[in-house]
Amino acid sequence: MRTLIYTAFVSLDGVVDSPGGGSSENHRSSGWTFKDIEFLPEVYELKSREMEEAGALMFGRTSYEAFSPLWPDMAEFAPIKELPKYVLSTTLGEDALVGNWGETTILRSLQDVARLRETDGGPIFIHGSASLARGLSDAGLIDRYDLLLFPVLLGAGKRMFSDTDKEKQMLKLVESESYPNGITKLVYNVVR
Repeated sequence: MRTLIYTAFVSLDGVVDSPGGGSSENHRSSGWTFKDIEFLPEVYELKSREMEEAGALMFGRTSYEAFSPLWPDMAEFAPIKELPKYVLSTTLGEDALVGNWGETTILRSLQDVARLRETDGGPIFIHGSASLARGLSDAGLIDRYDLLLFPVLLGAGKRMFSDTDKEKQMLKLVESESYPNGITKLVYNVVR
């Protein structure tokens, strides 16, 4: 069975939308991870580790369309260029997939994700994709959360979790660290 890991930059009020800028949501705080917060390289060690650990990547349609024109040619993403990619979308066509970013498979439902999770292979990391992450969380399909919590309240933007009335889900903190710039690393396993 594969591990589904949601990795995110998140504001203290739960916003994960447009942390690096270029918001397709017209989020007025777009780029909030780089504004007014000192850059410390050690904060992002988690991201390097994720690239080494990843067996595949998963995106929702919107995040795939945002990342696929950029990430294949960026040097910092070279370690994940040839990894298999999965895109959950009911509307994306095969003709919209980029050809220079490894094998990409379109999944059409959460059931397709559940079936993929039951296969052999390395961990699947979900980047961006707030709507996808909320759906996977509500369906009980996420196994781990890798979070960098930023000391900022944004008010608007897509949230990491839905407000769906569902059963309580316990998490186990397996790694944490606070940094001088106010960012906190939090890694949680979902308790099953």
